[in-house]
Amino acid sequence: MTTTEWITDIALVLIVFRQLREGRLDHKTFLLPLAIVSFVAYSYLDEIPTAGNDLVLIAALMSAGAVLGVAGGVYTRIRSLDGHLLIKAGAVSAVLWIVGMGARMGFQVWVEHGGGADNVARFSAAHQITSGQAWVTAFVLMALTEVVTRVGTIFLRSRRVRAAVRPVPVLDRAA
Repeated sequence: MTTTEWITDIALVLIVFRQLREGRLDHKTFLLPLAIVSFVAYSYLDEIPTAGNDLVLIAALMSAGAVLGVAGGVYTRIRSLDGHLLIKAGAVSAVLWIVGMGARMGFQVWVEHGGGADNVARFSAAHQITSGQAWVTAFVLMALTEVVTRVGTIFLRSRRVRAAVRPVPVLDRAA
């Protein structure tokens, strides 16, 4: 793993640790994780491999990312206080985020330094996954999907919380 890969992976994990303390829900809540995964996607996604079962691998890992992201967003507390929305990642949300981000880091370390390259090569050959780029694409898109679905879920939930606390205007029918 390169220094940049370590920094981006750790930054993504730290985002949830930042949210373990309740804080204000603002643009940074959405933009920071999206900026990080956008940078990673720009850096690693030159093309999407489509040969063999590459798309099956990509779809499977993207699905896992979507499940982790939506669940993480659902298990993040959002509440209103004095006209501001506050956000706090719960324990379940933090664990799901770390599982998703940690699994990718662990897989990469295992393949590069833990002797997993031969196992992945055998698995890939047996399941018609055509290249290492298919794995890179699948894991990058898994991270992107996890972040986008988590942020999207939090955004939608924050809209509902905000709508629930807005005062309903009273119309005077006598006028």
